[in-house]
Amino acid sequence: MEIRKDYFSDERNDDLHEIGHSRTRSDTPGHVTGKTAYFADRTFPGLLHLKMVRSPHHHANIRSIDVSEAEKHPGVVRVLTARDVPHNLYTILILIQVGPEDETVLADKKVSWKGEAVVAVLATSERAAQEGAAKVKVDYEVLPAVFDMEEALKPDAPLVNEHHPGNHYLYDSGDHRKVRFGDVEAGFAKADHILEQTYNSSPIEQAPLETTGCIVTPDGNDRFTCYTDTQAMFFTLDNASIILQMPGHKLHMVGGTVGGGFGGKVDVIVEPIAILAAKLTGRPVSFIYSREEEMQISSPRAAERIVIKDGVMNDGRLVARKVTGYTDAGAYSRHSPYGAQKGTAHYPGPYTIENVWIDTYCVYTNRTPSSAMRGFGVTIADFALEVQMDKLARLIGMDPLEFRFINAYRDGDMKAHRQPTEGAALIECMQEASRVADWPVADRFYEMSSRSREA
Repeated sequence: MEIRKDYFSDERNDDLHEIGHSRTRSDTPGHVTGKTAYFADRTFPGLLHLKMVRSPHHHANIRSIDVSEAEKHPGVVRVLTARDVPHNLYTILILIQVGPEDETVLADKKVSWKGEAVVAVLATSERAAQEGAAKVKVDYEVLPAVFDMEEALKPDAPLVNEHHPGNHYLYDSGDHRKVRFGDVEAGFAKADHILEQTYNSSPIEQAPLETTGCIVTPDGNDRFTCYTDTQAMFFTLDNASIILQMPGHKLHMVGGTVGGGFGGKVDVIVEPIAILAAKLTGRPVSFIYSREEEMQISSPRAAERIVIKDGVMNDGRLVARKVTGYTDAGAYSRHSPYGAQKGTAHYPGPYTIENVWIDTYCVYTNRTPSSAMRGFGVTIADFALEVQMDKLARLIGMDPLEFRFINAYRDGDMKAHRQPTEGAALIECMQEASRVADWPVADRFYEMSSRSREA
């Protein structure tokens, strides 16, 4: 094979010279002209519409389900319950060994959050599907519910999810993720000041313009095409394969065009049941959330509670940090155990602290299952940490940017999770931010470098 000699030279074309150049996104023309095709723009003869019967209770046992009146309703073609789902117990991250399977596609014995799917109704129109769903009779035994994370961890709290005794995710390190570095109590003992603060966040809905959904068509030979707005195509394919007990090559996922997601469309919620419905009826099936469902049913960013206790010296050095973090998974795991783990690694922040103690719990409550949203597990942690840094600076009477210069990690510094810092550029970023924001700091901070702590 002949290799062009000028391939790695400056004389070659500008294909790899992108920095400083504005480039038009390939999908922009379609978006601004209205020509982009989203999954819901497709229509198929004989299309059925799927609507869910959802739990009106936060926590309840299911005594019985009566679908007889729904099945008689004009336009209703089929009603699906848990017994129709080949593998009704799953968890999304089982693909990366995060388990156990703890969520049902359709609830059969118990519901653990308000809005949980119980029965799927398929009809020739949305109205008929909604009317049919209204005729399903579910007899519930209402159970006590818990909504506060610390209350959920108490021994006498209602058990949200029988797969998680104690209402917490069980990591290989125990009932929570841990970081231990140095001697945090010794650090607090020598600190000139100690500040402990608690930070709380609420669930946040991603609110995309396009609601969650998919359309599935049977292609013959037990193959199905699923037009979807998922943000996680391969998670969707593999989880659908597990739930439906079908080989992946029988499932053709078509997507890539998402009308807003921000992390809210990484959960595999609509596709498996829609594919199953298409398989059992032999007809195309549309399952699309209403705006009300999108706001209540789709996974929000998790609520978090972060308790930060810091020890600081009068000269600005952070000498101890102890963090207890709680991530509210809601009723099921979805992506929350991973998000909580990310928070554990992130709580020291981009700072070198010689004594660190971190405990992070992934907690189950009777709230809507939470999942991904824009840096989940880290975004709220960053907010809490940086507000804490501002408070610490004020406590010792120091400029908050100069306070960060003193504690910023440099190349070679050991992080609390025992990974050496490499390729840091925090000092240089803060120096440039100081100039751009016209926030002057003392000359000695402009002389610092991320390359070493001495520079």
